[in-house]
Amino acid sequence: MIEKLQDLNFLHLFYFWMVVRHRGITPACELLHLTQPTISTQIRKLERALGHKLFDRSGRELELTDVGKMVFEYADDMFGVGRELLGSLRGIPSDRMMRLMVGMPMVMPKLIIYRLLEPVFQMRQPVQVTIDQAPLDTLVADLLRHQYDVILSDTPLGPHRRVRTYHHLLGECGIGICARAELAARYRKRFPQSLDGAPFLLPTPNTEMRRLLDRWFDDTGIAPQILAEISDSALLKEFGRAGTGLFPVCAAVVSEVKRQYEVELVGQLGELRLPFYAITLQRKLTHPAVVAISQRARDGLLALD
Repeated sequence: MIEKLQDLNFLHLFYFWMVVRHRGITPACELLHLTQPTISTQIRKLERALGHKLFDRSGRELELTDVGKMVFEYADDMFGVGRELLGSLRGIPSDRMMRLMVGMPMVMPKLIIYRLLEPVFQMRQPVQVTIDQAPLDTLVADLLRHQYDVILSDTPLGPHRRVRTYHHLLGECGIGICARAELAARYRKRFPQSLDGAPFLLPTPNTEMRRLLDRWFDDTGIAPQILAEISDSALLKEFGRAGTGLFPVCAAVVSEVKRQYEVELVGQLGELRLPFYAITLQRKLTHPAVVAISQRARDGLLALD
């Protein structure tokens, strides 16, 4: 049984952490460029040193024992701090290209993501950006495994989630209503009262924009005719381009939407404010690219277009 910290083999602990984190010995071997017997032997040595079994090997799958779960939680914290250290060191100039791993909820407007990331591509040091799109719960789980540097989201994590994350408000923008020229001309008169009964294309109810709009409809007594609920923001705009109905747009990108989808602005719901957040594992932003995103956002990157 290990009694002194210096007797703990952190390399063995790292191999164990990689196996659990990537859900198996095979993917860990591929990432570490080691053979299965090598990693298996190192983990058995770790078990002997700790005096406890970390895996239940009775079945085909490797299942963590209760002790294994506890050891993984500690290892996750330890190597998470190590990744924070490496993230901080990214701010030190080097000849290697900086990397930024971004998680993006599936319901986030694509043009807003581009607007938020635009400062990264203007940095003096080149940055290689990787963007993954997935449900927010999946992104948060992967963030906790340090697979992302940041999640860009319009929805903060609720207080009921017991996860070690921090929300950094990037800014807020209003909501505009757009449509093809003939629809825009018809419903621009007496806006916003003209929206009552108007044909609408809306994002799905699990989005922050939809929640804001639903509350506004309830408060004003305006009841649009909802023709479609579409989770993909780009697809929603394509339906809008075709003239199917009116649709909401983040005010910060109205000009791009008008140009790209050949639509016009019907009016602004200026009293509605849609927030955007950078979700990280650090209380203070340390990754230079995330710092650049935050600084430009505070300077009005999400202001009215």
